[in-house]
Amino acid sequence: MDFELSDEQNMLKDSVERFVKDNYSSEARAKLADTELGFSRDHWKKMAELGWLGLPFPEEVGGFGGTAVETAIMMENMGSGLVLEPFLSTVILGGGLVAEAGSEVQIEAIIPQVIEGNMMLAFAYAEPQSRFDLNDVETTATKSGDGYVKKGHKAVVYHGATADKIIVSARTGGNSRDEDGISLFIVDNNSSDVTRRDYRTIDGQRAADIKFEDAKVGADALLGEEGGAYPVIEKVVDKAIAALCAEAVGAMQAANNITNEYMKERKQFGTPIGKFQVLQHRMVDMYMEAEQSKSMSDMVAMKLDLDDETERRKAVAAAKAQVGQAAKFVGQQSIQLHGGMGMTDEYSIGHYFKRLTTIEMLFGNTDYHFKKYAALAS
Repeated sequence: MDFELSDEQNMLKDSVERFVKDNYSSEARAKLADTELGFSRDHWKKMAELGWLGLPFPEEVGGFGGTAVETAIMMENMGSGLVLEPFLSTVILGGGLVAEAGSEVQIEAIIPQVIEGNMMLAFAYAEPQSRFDLNDVETTATKSGDGYVKKGHKAVVYHGATADKIIVSARTGGNSRDEDGISLFIVDNNSSDVTRRDYRTIDGQRAADIKFEDAKVGADALLGEEGGAYPVIEKVVDKAIAALCAEAVGAMQAANNITNEYMKERKQFGTPIGKFQVLQHRMVDMYMEAEQSKSMSDMVAMKLDLDDETERRKAVAAAKAQVGQAAKFVGQQSIQLHGGMGMTDEYSIGHYFKRLTTIEMLFGNTDYHFKKYAALAS
């Protein structure tokens, strides 16, 4: 699938490309990844000034009313440089949930702050037992007086340490795997009854495990309808998956280019290994996987706003299955063609491999989405 970008979309693409070129050399990224934050607040402010943080939000709240296609353009180019700033966590997931389910008061209090770069968000949905199932929620929120008391454990909350507010899924009714009975709550990250363990992930990002021990929140912390959050979560996560697919495309294209250049320089028996036919065939397979993933990423970006929920979910599952499979293949082949040195921190290709491996697992791995697509198509 191929389509022409509009003038505005080309301007966005050029803007992100320049940002990555100016700020994300492999050395600059390595330094950022080793800082306590794991990203640059200066970069974040720059993104706000460029209008990127307001891209997917409606104009009436200060956004730019962009579509999933514009988000994909941004994420693809960010993927090429392995950008570390929490765009997915804050804008797509956290901001998306508030914009989709929030009251007028909640939206006005949070979204403009996100757009201006003054507030970061995180989404705590995964639990130790839940694997990839968004409906597997054992964290509870029990009514108490004019608020709720939360109890439970959330795992691998991306950018959970730097978020000002964390949006938490919790069960207010039903059994632990029911889709009904799940609610969303906005929790201040500095709350005294929230325990957090922060750590660095394999791909150089930051995440946290968060425990709630009788954590109290007011009734105004409820985001959306009590017990009816699952459709909202699923819809916003579908948008996040589409964004991840675009990011993976950019990372695959960069990994292919890095590997191709390496094969021109690395010699064996006095000959560049890029001249060996079997390795040329390998590179063709890698480029084909990236191109097929690009087509699927473009397809899902254009189908995200479909009124037909089943078709939207099928498109997301199909795209994630293809992109996940391709990300794993391209990442592994890139490392193999570089040899053992590809996994050292000094070589950028290892960082692309780690990010692609992580993307394959986020929000459901390849097998999970193949099965999901088959179930939806039957």
